[in-house]
Amino acid sequence: MTVQIHFLPDDVLIEAQAGEPLCEVARRAGVFIPTGCLMGHCHACEVELDDGTTLCACISGVPLKVESLKIYTANDPLW
Repeated sequence: MTVQIHFLPDDVLIEAQAGEPLCEVARRAGVFIPTGCLMGHCHACEVELDDGTTLCACISGVPLKVESLKIYTANDPLW
């Protein structure tokens, strides 16, 4: 299933497959998401979804059963 991903505030749209790793989708889209441990412990890659849910992009995939998804990224100056 193809999902339309909208990265904000970069305003970048890309299509992704359900289950595809979010960090890989962001990389393909040219959107920078900082990473640290790549295991979800340090939260350097934390992003926010439209409903306010936060998740670690390094260990999360594109959700199943959605047609589109807005992902808000932030650049932490410490990373």
